[in-house]
Formats: sequence, C-alpha cells, structure tokens
Amino acid sequence: MRACVIFNPTAKGNKARHFRHGIGELDPGVTLKPTQAPGDAQRLASEAVRQGYDTIVAAGGDGTVNEVINGIADTPSGFVKARLAVLPLGTVNVFARELGLPLEFHEAWRAMLEGREKRIDVGFAEYATSERTQRRYFVQLAGAGLDARAISLVHWGLKKRIGPLAYVVAGAKAMRSPHPQITVEAEGQSATGELVLVGNGRFYGGSLPVFPDARLDDGLLDICVFPRVSWVLITRYALGYVTNGPRAPRDMRTFQAARARLTASVSVPFQVEGDLCGMLPVTLGVLPNVLRVVAEEF
Repeated sequence: MRACVIFNPTAKGNKARHFRHGIGELDPGVTLKPTQAPGDAQRLASEAVRQGYDTIVAAGGDGTVNEVINGIADTPSGFVKARLAVLPLGTVNVFARELGLPLEFHEAWRAMLEGREKRIDVGFAEYATSERTQRRYFVQLAGAGLDARAISLVHWGLKKRIGPLAYVVAGAKAMRSPHPQITVEAEGQSATGELVLVGNGRFYGGSLPVFPDARLDDGLLDICVFPRVSWVLITRYALGYVTNGPRAPRDMRTFQAARARLTASVSVPFQVEGDLCGMLPVTLGVLPNVLRVVAEEF
C-alpha cells in the first residue's frame, strides 16, 4: 500500500490532538499532506492520485472526506487509480459510522491496515453558478431547505462544546425563517415538501438511521420529503440524538431513485455532506460502485 494522509494541522479537539501525537507512529512509508485552507484537501487528493498513491486517507470529519472524494473524482481515472480510507477526526463522522469504522485513532488506523476493500456508489449534485454548471460528489447525504439553512447558522464554538446538538440549536434558529415548498421529481415519482433529505447511506446527523433501507452499493439514492417542518419535527429529531432512534412524521414521503431533480419557486439553499453548495434547482444522480473504500463492515 502506498498511502497519502491528508489532514488539517490546525484542527482542534481530542481526536485531532491524538492524531498529531500519533503521526510519528504511522508507517514510515506514509506521506503526510497538511491542508492550509478550505478546499486544500480536494487539491491535495487530486495531486496525490497523479503522484501515484493508491490509498488516499482522509484524516478529518465529513467535510474533509467530501473534499478528498471530489479530488479523486476530479482526476482522470481517479476512481480506478486510488481508493479511499478514513481516519475519523471530526465532530460527527457520519460516513465513518456508516463504514463501521472505530472512532479512536489507533483503532481506526489498524482498521485501515486490516480492513477489507468495498466498492460503493458515489452520488453527485449538478447545479448552475454564475460561471458554469458545477458537479459536487458525495457519499453520504445531501439536503435542501431547513437543514441547509441550519448549517449556515451553526455556531462553530458551540459545535466544539456540544457536538451534534449544535445542529439542533441551529435548526431551531432556522425555524424562524419561511419554509418554501420544494418539488422533487424522480423517475416518474414526485412529491412536494418544506424539507428534502437525500441519502446514499443510512445515517443522517450522526447515528440516526433516517434512511433505514439505504445501501451504499445499490445504485440508488433514498429520498425523504417532509411536507412540513415544525417544532414537533425538531423535537422528534432532538430526541433522536439522545435515543439514537428517529421519530419520523407519518406523512413523510420516501422513495428511491437513481436520479432526481429538486426545484423551488424562490431561493432555497441546498447542502452536500454538511457544506452549503448553492441554491436550487439541483439535479442529483449516482455513479454505481465506482469508489473503492476501506471498511470493516456495512
């Protein structure tokens, strides 16, 4: 294995500190590439693939994982040349949980060395900017409406103190804004609601199995459409963080599709893997079984 580890040298928190202390224990053949600014992980991942590394390790949270995946995808034949491994150092680490990876540094490193290689789907979001049509890849989730507005309101200092519950606080703040209708059209199916969540894997916001039927390798996206967002909805999912059990409303629409389009008559933000991308409309799709990942189980 010729591995390259991409990491944020200024990351805070116990996991990041343990990683920095443990860097010297890594295999001497491993190359370390520190990031310097947002977006660097994508550039460094693309660079590593071109340099011939066959394993690109994302040492960070879901944002770092997403940047690394996009760096691999942006490189000609990137998915063929390199595989992804994850060292979970983030606050939530949704994708690492999806892969069944340990969240402690040394155990996660052992799992990377001993884990099995799996092939999984990669989702993508296509959307227009003022300059051109953009494509952003993702492996876990995307969303439009309340959750995207909440992400823009997350207080990062609070996130360091209380972890995933910071998103619940931000969701409560986002409730003060209007909730425009979002229309989803997906392979002959359609639904309208104030919040749309799209999963490639099962989990959302941590260990909540919002998409219980989702599989990373089934060639489909799982789509949840919430007709209304309310304080009752926020309460259901706040309790879900505590009990690890979702309390989905009865009128929520769910379906699976390989391609979907989200539109709205007014400006509605959407997010990919916890990062704001832009405004609707957006087209979502999936590339089946293109990404090789190191995982223990899923």
